[in-house]
Amino acid sequence: MPVEFLGIAATNDGSETTPRSGAAFDKEYTLRLARAHEDHGWDRVLFAYGSGSPDPAPAAAYIASRTERLQILLAHRPNVSYPTFAAKTFATLDRISEGRLTVHFITGGDDHEQGREGDTLTKDERYARTREYIQLVKKIWTTHEPFDHEGEHYRFHDFVSDVFPVQQPRPGVSFGGSSPAAYAAGGAEADIYCLWGEPLAKTAEQIEAVKAAARAAGRTDVPRIQVAFRPIIAPTEELAWEKARRTVAAIRERRGTGLVRHHRGGAPEAASPQNVGSQRLIAIAEAGERYDRALWTPTAAATGGAGNSNALVGTPETVAQALLDYYDLGVDILSARGYDLLDDAIDFGRYVIPLVREEVARRDAERAARGPRALAAVGE
Repeated sequence: MPVEFLGIAATNDGSETTPRSGAAFDKEYTLRLARAHEDHGWDRVLFAYGSGSPDPAPAAAYIASRTERLQILLAHRPNVSYPTFAAKTFATLDRISEGRLTVHFITGGDDHEQGREGDTLTKDERYARTREYIQLVKKIWTTHEPFDHEGEHYRFHDFVSDVFPVQQPRPGVSFGGSSPAAYAAGGAEADIYCLWGEPLAKTAEQIEAVKAAARAAGRTDVPRIQVAFRPIIAPTEELAWEKARRTVAAIRERRGTGLVRHHRGGAPEAASPQNVGSQRLIAIAEAGERYDRALWTPTAAATGGAGNSNALVGTPETVAQALLDYYDLGVDILSARGYDLLDDAIDFGRYVIPLVREEVARRDAERAARGPRALAAVGE
């Protein structure tokens, strides 16, 4: 099966290890980073969402109009706009990008972060709202006659959009989360289900949970699986581990200054995260530092389990093989971003992506040569 690579579309050069050098939205840097991904073999980039961060939709439109092939994954929280408005925004962006848009719907796992923009629903209520929201956006994208809606969270009458996506029947829907409520909502509605990097055995368990939720929702297909990592690569294993230790030291020093604003997470002073995904990362880190071929947890521990934070450490060859281990589990979208966003995107694109693509192509060719039964086994 094909493999795809997702990078990050940051709007400034700041990271967990380095404060940004300019404004929160640095137009030149945003374009430079996106073009670095397009020029070095990446398939798409994520425009993330944070309560106080630059609005990702116009930033994505800016990049879409200045790139040719790079696909866009736009993060969106349902609490910030009505679904009728959002569906038109997404359709317009799909037009601007000529069919390169996927939308990542974020339910929100932390009450403090959600409350920053006036969202007072409980977590379970948020998941119910997200599911209704996604269903409405899909319907608006594909319905050419006015319709009414009377739901739990949204009510409107006689609505029809005048702008429709390029992609038919609609753009893709991406979703993430590690709780039973997340599996249920995403399993029912998502085309792509996103997970944070965990040990192989735990990732396999989550994939099965997503598949079970899809079956329970009556689906005959299942979402594609995406898994996210923070690669730390160097020409030798020794240099890679030295770089990894420097990275963790820099994360701890930066957090120690108290200057980090958690726009995409909870309150900086929170003793433990509310969302299950971060709780899982912390528990995994407490149980051990190294797993499988190259997974390293101190980066997650140093950030308090904040988002995509588990590292893959080693030479490009080691990291490529580690990614292929996840591919063997059924993961066909590999998300990666380093701590020096621009240089790491270039290095990963030059030295890791070709290795993974070459091996996947080799395996696919072998399966094709063995005939239809081998290809069918891959999809099971």
